[in-house]
Amino acid sequence: MPAPAPPGRRARKKAATRQALSDAALRLFLARGFADVTVREIADAVDVSTTTLMKHFPTKEALVFDRDDEIERALVAAVTERPAHSSAFDALRAYLRARVARAVPARVRPFLELVRTTPALSDHWHKMWLRHAHVLARALARDLGRPASDATCTAMAHLVLEAAALAERSAHPARTLEAALAILEHGWPRAAKPGRR
Repeated sequence: MPAPAPPGRRARKKAATRQALSDAALRLFLARGFADVTVREIADAVDVSTTTLMKHFPTKEALVFDRDDEIERALVAAVTERPAHSSAFDALRAYLRARVARAVPARVRPFLELVRTTPALSDHWHKMWLRHAHVLARALARDLGRPASDATCTAMAHLVLEAAALAERSAHPARTLEAALAILEHGWPRAAKPGRR
């Protein structure tokens, strides 16, 4: 199978403009706050029109999250391209551990703080992240030979993504992720003492 042809000049220029807009938006948002930066200011920083900006990013929030398609492909690949000896759950756990580990270094903390402290961005990120649940559910269903609408696969996809969302919003992301995934894998731990009746 031949390698795909490299993108043409027009595609490269479009990708460069998109990246420049995203970079300028993040730089301005980090410096002044999300609410205090206008779409026009971002477009002016890259010397394009607001119409051009909106063709690349339909909302102001989308400027901050420009890797949505890439994230979805990586999630599906974690299941479909995992080693033969590994379960789908193990592969997702490894993917999410790596994702949480990337959120720890100091260089990404300002970005995470911006998202966590800006309700519009936090809400957009959460909805965007959970949009991947139906694609992940279909990948899990194919892996198990079940119908695309299988309720167990749908529930597992949603709960795994919620576990990651909870971890990334936590003060202790790795610990929170492990606790959430342990519950998904093994169920609620039996209490050492009986509860109230």
